[in-house]
Amino acid sequence: MSLPLPRRLAAEALGSFLLFATVIGSGIMGEALSGGNVAVALLGNTLATGAMLCVLIAMFGPLSGAHFNPAVSLVLRLRREMTSREALLYTLAQLGGGIPGVWAAHVMFALPVLEIAHKPRSGPGQWAGEAIATFGLVLTILGTRRARPQWLPASVALYITAAYWFTSSTSFANPAITLARSLSDSFAGIAPAHVPGFIAAQLAGALAGSLVAARLFDEQAARRGA
Repeated sequence: MSLPLPRRLAAEALGSFLLFATVIGSGIMGEALSGGNVAVALLGNTLATGAMLCVLIAMFGPLSGAHFNPAVSLVLRLRREMTSREALLYTLAQLGGGIPGVWAAHVMFALPVLEIAHKPRSGPGQWAGEAIATFGLVLTILGTRRARPQWLPASVALYITAAYWFTSSTSFANPAITLARSLSDSFAGIAPAHVPGFIAAQLAGALAGSLVAARLFDEQAARRGA
């Protein structure tokens, strides 16, 4: 039985708070300790994000589904697994919990709470990276959920860990965290003017991932009588 919506929204908000704080905080820490080596800073950012994702999905998955991502909520709405109202409220909870997570990271590292990012992240290569990153994320979620649901936390965490390194954009793959990153002038930031291009690419990738997953996994399950 589905849990009451307020409890699910609280789980989405709290999970987003911790995830976004991890992304920003580990980027700040990695940059501070790397001595100017961007690869080392990115590695620290990657490992912390992947580890936190695994924990959060295992912890909050039974409560809210552990989306922490409007693109995931949109896909599940299109699959009729949640209502439009639920998807909208999930998105608001993700932003409402995640943005304070960015501010909390700033507080922990003695930075100004309110910032605007200046790091440029734009161009066809990075947009393609975001589309592919989000496509793979949605495919990972829908495919693993169907075939090996117990592996979902590890699968998503490992996918994002890999996507940080094989995509040109370092795999934001999440419209909410993209917007939140524009509020941090740190290692993980993105200039606000470049946010719309990233979000458009993410949504395109998510829709493509959903379509491919339906053909691969839903039709396979239907043939087996699942």
